[in-house]
Amino acid sequence: MDRLSTLSDLIAAARRAGADAADALLVASASLSVKRRLGEIEQLERSEGCDLGLRVFLGRRVAIVSSTDPNPKGFAALAERAVAMARVVPEDPFAGLPEAVPTPSRALDLDDPAEPAAEVLLARAAAAEEAALAVAGVTNSEGAEAGWARTRIALVGSNGFAGAFARTSHSVSATALAGTGTGMERDYDWSSTVHLADLDDPVAIGRRAGEQAVRRLNPTRPRTARLPVVFDPRVAGSLLGHLAGAISGAAVARGTSFLKDRMGDRVLAAGLTVRDDPLRPRGLRSRPFDGEGMPGEGRAIVADGVLTTWLLDWRSARQLGLASTGHASRGTGGAPGPAPSNLWLEPGPLTPASLMADIAEGLYVTELIGMGVNGVTGDYSRGAAGFMIRGGQLAEPVSEVTIAGNLKDMFLHITPANDLRFRRGTDAPTLRVEGLTMAGG
Repeated sequence: MDRLSTLSDLIAAARRAGADAADALLVASASLSVKRRLGEIEQLERSEGCDLGLRVFLGRRVAIVSSTDPNPKGFAALAERAVAMARVVPEDPFAGLPEAVPTPSRALDLDDPAEPAAEVLLARAAAAEEAALAVAGVTNSEGAEAGWARTRIALVGSNGFAGAFARTSHSVSATALAGTGTGMERDYDWSSTVHLADLDDPVAIGRRAGEQAVRRLNPTRPRTARLPVVFDPRVAGSLLGHLAGAISGAAVARGTSFLKDRMGDRVLAAGLTVRDDPLRPRGLRSRPFDGEGMPGEGRAIVADGVLTTWLLDWRSARQLGLASTGHASRGTGGAPGPAPSNLWLEPGPLTPASLMADIAEGLYVTELIGMGVNGVTGDYSRGAAGFMIRGGQLAEPVSEVTIAGNLKDMFLHITPANDLRFRRGTDAPTLRVEGLTMAGG
């Protein structure tokens, strides 16, 4: 199927039905996943699907319809339904397609031609689980999983835009249990990459999951204290996620962000830089164009601690009297909205050990629980588990604690280590944050 030609036919059908402008998105996917637990196959699943979305404009009125049938024989009816919906919805003064944009030509190496067989995925899952079970102290397993997927995305607009790209993913994970009875603890590890060549060794993943589970045995609940908190890289990225939410153009335009008036101000500690780059080769969230066809570009969202830009799609940009930053994200059934691509905090000069060396008493967080973040005020309160830091070293495991503060203050008191790895799409190195309250027993 020629995806661009198919979408062009759908746009033509929308124009014949009376639409002033339209764009169409097609997402075709195939995936294979397996799960193995205690030597037995618990899941072996392959799925394929194709989703189609049509957005039409009648002046400032907009409607969206979606379908799982890309057959052109149904395009006329689909377009007529969309236009009929648009006739009865209220006007949106900020709706509209972007002006004509060039078709992107940047190659980002996002499509790995290797498609593994089910037996290969099962072997990866087996290697990960067996490595976890081989760790002394591991008593059970929640299983190991391995997967592969390929997604093909095409977008065509009546403004002249037409673009398509494909993305693959390879993944492996393991979850181990240590201890017995009510004293059991669990932990996990995983790897997800665009290319198989970049995937972590399944044996190393399983071993880390097992070792981390054993380290968590016999946790305590420390006394309530105000102290430095160090975030492990696997949870440190969540702080960047809160930053991205606070600088989303939609939240800023609604006035529901605690950073809504802070453009050009220092919002992170001096010297810190946060980057967003949709064009990073093999990046987990890389793309040659965004959900509205805008070309992406790498940029410093925060430079030397100073906020330099909002994350904008065209609708939020028009509300704020600005231009899109190429951060529109969308599915086939909904309108675009701003979201980051590959987002990361630049590392600092210190090793994680050096970052903790002067902490007489602190908390090292490896897991966060709950979503206790107020996007309007910046108030932060989340359940946590990890380890106490005593004399600059990791000490006894802790659980059932709460860490609290305010993101406006937390952002200004961040110190990053030098161990940044691109593993999640939103990434940060080990982070030290001063002056949080830990509520324990």
